[in-house]
Amino acid sequence: MSTPTPSPIRVLVLAASLRADSLNARLAGLAAEAVERHGGVAELASVRGFDVPAYDGDVEAAEGIPPGAERFRARLDAADGFVIASPEYNASMPGVLKNLVDWVSRHRPQPFHERHGLLLSASPSMVGGNRGLWALRIPLEHLGARVYPDMFSLAQAHLGFDADGRIADQQLRARFESNIVNFMNLVEAAKHYPCVKQAWIEYLGEKPDPAIDRVEVSAAAT
Repeated sequence: MSTPTPSPIRVLVLAASLRADSLNARLAGLAAEAVERHGGVAELASVRGFDVPAYDGDVEAAEGIPPGAERFRARLDAADGFVIASPEYNASMPGVLKNLVDWVSRHRPQPFHERHGLLLSASPSMVGGNRGLWALRIPLEHLGARVYPDMFSLAQAHLGFDADGRIADQQLRARFESNIVNFMNLVEAAKHYPCVKQAWIEYLGEKPDPAIDRVEVSAAAT
């Protein structure tokens, strides 16, 4: 009996800048190319395509979640993981990105929960937008996203791309590629090889005890 070939992982790659010639849009494009090069399916998108008003609970109560947030939620639901290439504004994330996350988080089931994410940034500064990524981790991890530990920040990004649009420094280029590949491996493992905590497996005669066990059995494991 032949073993079915696992389906390729799908990754939503979001450029989180509104600027047309954004450095982070370039970095997002390179990330999407790397995903495809290593056997995944990349869905490249821009935050501009998910326009939403400033979050307002009264607007939500009266009109529901706006179409832009619904579109982003649908793209997240269709993906196995996500990559965000985000600029740094005043040592934090862009307000437009935080606002989109706030709106999308109102959807039930909440789409960031247990979804793997990788954070990238490009900035003319010497820290490459890294402070903004640390700020971005907070709401995403609060929402249950599995944010990959190794973030990638391209410093002095206005000088960081060569004539072909690649990362100019070979060592940085190799690190960028390694981050993408390692992240994809993690997403693939989460998709195709269920975590042991999703189902009961007997160890040395131990059996589940409802009084102390808090792990829920997933629908796929029943």
